Amino acid sequence: MSTKKFDENPMRPMRRRVIAVLLTVLAALIPTFAFTGNAAADGKTKIKVGHLVALDMAPLFVAKEAGFFGKYGLDVETVFFANPGDNNAALAGGAIDLSINPFTLPFFAANSKVPIRVLAAAGGWGVMQVVADGKLGIHSFTELGAYIKKNPKKKLKIGTLQGDTLELILTRSFAREGISVDDVSMVYFNDLLAMVDAFRAGQVDILSHIKPYTTDLVVKKGAIVIGDNAGVWSPTTPNCVLSTLDKTLKERPQVIEAYLKAVEDAAALINSDPEKAVALLSKGNYYRVGPDVVLKAFKSAPAPISFIPDINAVQGVVTDLTKLGYIKGTTSAKDIFRTEIVENLEKARVAKR
Repeated sequence: MSTKKFDENPMRPMRRRVIAVLLTVLAALIPTFAFTGNAAADGKTKIKVGHLVALDMAPLFVAKEAGFFGKYGLDVETVFFANPGDNNAALAGGAIDLSINPFTLPFFAANSKVPIRVLAAAGGWGVMQVVADGKLGIHSFTELGAYIKKNPKKKLKIGTLQGDTLELILTRSFAREGISVDDVSMVYFNDLLAMVDAFRAGQVDILSHIKPYTTDLVVKKGAIVIGDNAGVWSPTTPNCVLSTLDKTLKERPQVIEAYLKAVEDAAALINSDPEKAVALLSKGNYYRVGPDVVLKAFKSAPAPISFIPDINAVQGVVTDLTKLGYIKGTTSAKDIFRTEIVENLEKARVAKR
């Protein structure tokens, strides 16, 4: 496989993953103080929620800005993490009560003996996308395969995160179209924003990334979406999931339920009135893209926001990553997924319509 590393040390991406796992293990030794029952002056229960900045965090942000958490007796502090491993470690050590992270991270934690439980999808489908430079005229992986056959000496540069679901979208799609990784030049990154900058600068031809940043590339750079995780796996395969510790789930299920009710209200708002949701998001400046881009990202979703993930699809991805050596351990989705609360809430919501 022809590869180019933007990091001068080719082992650094895997080393960072190992360090993240070690941090998780160490953090698990810290006494848990999550959900101590601390109440705000108005009597609401204070909780901290760790998050990244993909589009499927929007229900969290909208619920915060719209006051939906207060409606259910919660005072939610959002805690941003640039690194998913740090997010994992904070949850394990009790620095946060809930974590929104790529769905592979709970498996890393569980394989390191952290008693983590996955409660729901973060909220949003088709968030992971593969975009191509519009000048190539490629609109699908099928057309990519045809382009490669027509131009065998020109190896397109494809940017992704190594050992991540963003890489697996590519390898899965390559296999379906008979494309070999030797037919392209894989460019591995350590930083999501650096990936976007590289695509804008023409340093890579195709990029596997997340909304709303892929949407921004479509709007501002003329990029073309050639695939997403909804098409590669299933319409309700998540990008990120909501997790907590087993102790929290067992001792404070009412707080989990209150959180999920609030983000369900937020999802209903996004689905029915995305313009209003975008206006609320603009108050917090959560994404480094314009409101027009966020609106387009919402409207181009393959399905309305909901929170019940395709667990079988998740297991399939984890199995593939384990075979590739990126995930070490035997934890399965059924070992850590606990989606009964959100399933009951969504059934109740449907029954009221």
